[in-house]
Amino acid sequence: MNTKKLAFSAMFVALGILLPMIFHSFNMGGQIFLPMHIPVLVAGLLLGPLSGLLVGLLTPILSSLLTGMPTMFPMLPIMIFELGVYGLSSGYIGKVLNDRVYIPLLAGMIDGRIAAGIVVFILSMGFGAQLSPIPFIKGAIITGLPGIIIQLVVIPPLVKLLRRHIDL
Repeated sequence: MNTKKLAFSAMFVALGILLPMIFHSFNMGGQIFLPMHIPVLVAGLLLGPLSGLLVGLLTPILSSLLTGMPTMFPMLPIMIFELGVYGLSSGYIGKVLNDRVYIPLLAGMIDGRIAAGIVVFILSMGFGAQLSPIPFIKGAIITGLPGIIIQLVVIPPLVKLLRRHIDL
């Protein structure tokens, strides 16, 4: 990983911690608008799968340690895998599809939610978490629908703009 990618990765992790703090501080519905997801998805699409994965793994861990959000159990393990897969999948598929944006973005969002469902299943079966995968994913999609729409509207032009102005 080159120095620019490392610096941008750190910036996306910082944004992934800062945006939810702002949303929660002003009671703007962090669980509805999914502010932590945006920097992770942008990192995957802009920086590639490895940086996207690292941003996706580190952001919820550092946010939990620094702000208490997400809670350590059960949300932190779920979000580590969900966001890690967002960054990895969107970055990988973006590279395979020659830096296109919409299909890798959608694939990353779907793959991340599948990963979250798998983690919920594992946590409920092996660790006593009172969660069920299908209702959890369904609830996450329905509750987060405004955030999903924002991601689909904001992220593609943002990534295209950043690609034009940043030499990575």
